[in-house]
Amino acid sequence: MGAFATALSWLALPLYAVEGTRVRARTHRHPPPPGPVSGRVGDKAGEPLRLLVLGDSSAAAVGLKRQEDGLAPCLANALCEKSGRPVEWRAAGFNSATAGMLRDHVVHNLEPVPYTHVLLSVGFNDLKNYHTRRRFLKEFGGLIYAVKARFPESRLFWSRMLDPADVPGLPQHLAAILKLRMSILDPVGACLCRERGATAIPAMRGLPARAFCDDGIHPSEAGFSGWAGHLASHMHAGR
Repeated sequence: MGAFATALSWLALPLYAVEGTRVRARTHRHPPPPGPVSGRVGDKAGEPLRLLVLGDSSAAAVGLKRQEDGLAPCLANALCEKSGRPVEWRAAGFNSATAGMLRDHVVHNLEPVPYTHVLLSVGFNDLKNYHTRRRFLKEFGGLIYAVKARFPESRLFWSRMLDPADVPGLPQHLAAILKLRMSILDPVGACLCRERGATAIPAMRGLPARAFCDDGIHPSEAGFSGWAGHLASHMHAGR
């Protein structure tokens, strides 16, 4: 299936390029919202958990009106509820970021905080940019190494790629092409996590339209809240 999916997706590239341009032209581009990109939740006693959410526009809360409803603070709240401990959180997210961009330009510039948990929210831009299997293997694998070297005491997690068919802002034929690419790249990411000491968390499936903001691409407040609860269940298990 891998070789067939690769060949078929490359044959579909001209259609993808045309349709992708049309979707971008009619989709409103949201900037990251205002608000703090770090904070603390919970008034419980005890040593706090320290959470870093590193990634693309989802980590930057793009699509929302304020940062406080984004993935990092929502995940911090969910982890606080499950662990009974306060959580200090930091979001480092950037529009259109790929694994290679985060590896090369972001990780080494982050403060050397002793994070207990690091979540990577990355991969969809590598997918839509048609990065090859070899390139994703090198860049995502390098990102894992870079994060583990920068924050050696942290537990590292990756939120696996969302099924493009669940994204309402993507036309069906465009989603079908991206799903072919996902079938190539997503297993590579999961394999790298197993080999390099990270945990790959399965993506949520069958999301309702209310889980997305008005562009049909990025999560809404409800989407981030549900996603955070899903992630926290996996991140807290086997602690």
